[in-house]
Amino acid sequence: MDLHQLTIHQLHELLVKKKVTSREATEALYQRIQEVDGKIKAYLMLTEEKAFHQADQVDRKIARGEEIGDLAGIPIGIKDILCTKGIRTTCGSKILEGYIPFYDGTVVKMLKERDAVFLGKLNMDEFAMGSSTENSRFQITRNPWDLDRIPGGSSGGSAAATAADECIAAIGTDTGGSIRQPAFCCGVVGMKPTYGRVSRYGLVAFASSLDQIGPITKDVEDSAIMMNAISGYDPFDSTSVNIRVPDYRQSLINDVKGVRIGVPDEYFVEGMDPDVEKAVREAIDHFKRLGAEVMRVSLPHTEYAVAIYYIIATAEASSNLARYDGVKYGLRSKGYKDLMGMYSQSRAEGFGQEVKRRIILGTYVLSAGYYEAYYRKASQVRTLMRRDFEEVFQKVDVIITPTAPTPAFRIGDKVKDPLQMYLSDIYTIPVNLAGIPAISIPCGFSHENLPIGLQIMGKHFDEGKLLRVAYTFEQNTDFHLKKPTLI
Repeated sequence: MDLHQLTIHQLHELLVKKKVTSREATEALYQRIQEVDGKIKAYLMLTEEKAFHQADQVDRKIARGEEIGDLAGIPIGIKDILCTKGIRTTCGSKILEGYIPFYDGTVVKMLKERDAVFLGKLNMDEFAMGSSTENSRFQITRNPWDLDRIPGGSSGGSAAATAADECIAAIGTDTGGSIRQPAFCCGVVGMKPTYGRVSRYGLVAFASSLDQIGPITKDVEDSAIMMNAISGYDPFDSTSVNIRVPDYRQSLINDVKGVRIGVPDEYFVEGMDPDVEKAVREAIDHFKRLGAEVMRVSLPHTEYAVAIYYIIATAEASSNLARYDGVKYGLRSKGYKDLMGMYSQSRAEGFGQEVKRRIILGTYVLSAGYYEAYYRKASQVRTLMRRDFEEVFQKVDVIITPTAPTPAFRIGDKVKDPLQMYLSDIYTIPVNLAGIPAISIPCGFSHENLPIGLQIMGKHFDEGKLLRVAYTFEQNTDFHLKKPTLI
C-alpha cells in the first residue's frame, strides 16, 4: 500500500518501527496532491515549508529514541475556517481573502502540541454556509468518486481530500451536518462531537450555538485517535464543558451484543433515494445479526428541524457576520464616498449570494415585530426537539438513520433552488439543534457506485458508545476499504 493510502494508526506503526520517516510520508502526500488536486480542488493553500519543518522535528525525536504520540508526524489537512497563526484563513470568502491570524485556534494548537504535520488549508462553502462546496468564492471542489458531483458541504474539501488520499485525515466543522454529510458523499468517516466537547476558540463563527469542530477520517479507529487529540475543556471558550475526556480508543470493541438501537420512523420518508433506504435497512439488519436489539422509535418534532434551523442559524449568522465591515480586517471596497458607502460596498463585494441570503433572512427574523414570531418560537421548538431525543435515549443507547436522503448530486443541480439544497441536511440538522454527538460511516453504494453513509446518534458526551457501534459495523464489513477509481 502506498504511503498516502495509509490510516493514522497504520502510518504511526511504521514511524515507530522506523520503517518510514515523517518527511517521506509528507513528501508522498504532496506528490499525491500534485497528481490529483488539479481535478479535485480540495486545497485552497499548501504550507509545504512549515509541513516539512514539522515532519523533520518528529523524525529527530524518533532518531533520538523518544516516544511519540499517535498523531506525531501524521500529515493532515485543516478546514480553512480555523485560525492558523501566520497562515491565511479565508473561510472560503473574498471578504477574508487577505486575513492572516496572529494566533492558533485551540484545536490547531492541540494538534501542533501532538506534533501533527499540517499540509494546508482545505476548501469549504463560504463561512460554512452550504451543502455542496459550490459556495466557495475561490473554487468548486469535486467528489473523487465522480468528478461531476459535489463532495458535500460545507467541509467538502476535508472529505474529498481524505477520500482521495490527499491527507491522512482532516479537520472539519459541523453546524447542520457539515462533517457528516460530506463524509457520506465521499465514503469516509465523519464525527460531530457533543456541543461543548471540543473548543470552538479560533473557529470563525457561523452559528455559535450550533457550530462544532470534528474529524474526518478513513476509518473509525482514526476518528477515535483524532477525538482523543482535540477533546477537552478550554477556558477560552465559554461553551466548553469541563468534564473528563475518556480514552476513545478504549471504546473500539468489536461487539454490539445487547446494545439497544433505535430506528426513528420519521427518518424513513417519501422522497428518500431507494438505494439509500436499501443500504441503511441492510445495515440495520446486519446489526441485528451481530446481536444488537433494534426497535422502532419516534422523534415527532423532526418535521420542523429544517425550518427551525434556518431561523436560528441565520439569526446567529447575521449577528456574527456583522463584524465584517471593511474597517479592522478583511476586504475594504475602493471608490466609496462616505462611511456608510464603505460598509455597504465592502460587504456587497466581499460576501457571496448564499451568505447574503442568510444574513438577510437572519436580520429579518431578529427585527422588531418578528423576533417573537420567528426566533423565539424556533427556540421553543428546539427545546421540544431536544426533549424528543432525551425521551428516546431513556429506551435506547444509540439511534441509527441515513446520513442524507440521496447520494451526491451533480454539480449545479441545486444551485438555483436553495430549498432543495437545504433539504440535503434534513437528517443531520436535528443533531446540532439538540447538541448531541453523531458519526457517519460508509454502509454501501448506489447503483451508480456512489457512497452511502449511515448516521449513528448518541447521548450527550457518549461519543465512546458511537465509536463502539461504528467500529463493530466497520470490522464486519468492507465498505470503508473501497477507494475511488476515477483519479
